[in-house]
Amino acid sequence: MPIVFHKADISFRVPKANAIKTFVPKQFKIETGKSLDLSCVFCSDEFLLDINTRFLSHDYYTDIITFPLEETDKKTTAELYISIDRVKENAQSLAVPFAQELYRVIFHGVLHLCGYGDKSKKEETLMRKKEEDWLALFSKLA
Repeated sequence: MPIVFHKADISFRVPKANAIKTFVPKQFKIETGKSLDLSCVFCSDEFLLDINTRFLSHDYYTDIITFPLEETDKKTTAELYISIDRVKENAQSLAVPFAQELYRVIFHGVLHLCGYGDKSKKEETLMRKKEEDWLALFSKLA
């Protein structure tokens, strides 16, 4: 299966899991022309902070870390690590439903795999637009 969901140190169930598993590979294929093998690991803030510190030398909380593992002309294999604590806090501070913020974070990670960045203001603006586009498409399908 192209997308597999895992739980690291928390109990969690992805809302509309099957719809995400169908939508994301389809959108990835449209963006890149490639297939996608993706593991999404849902975890706590502390679990993701440990990964962020050990592997990226970043000593701060984040909502997602994207690890591209292998890329060929036909396929990308990657892992997304997502802090459910951060997603909940972001949803509350942005006054959006938890599920919507979760989908945005998942899409954000996959958009990085599509080649979109978010380091400059211009990149961030494009990334936000793509996230919104994907959210709108997903809400029509799911």
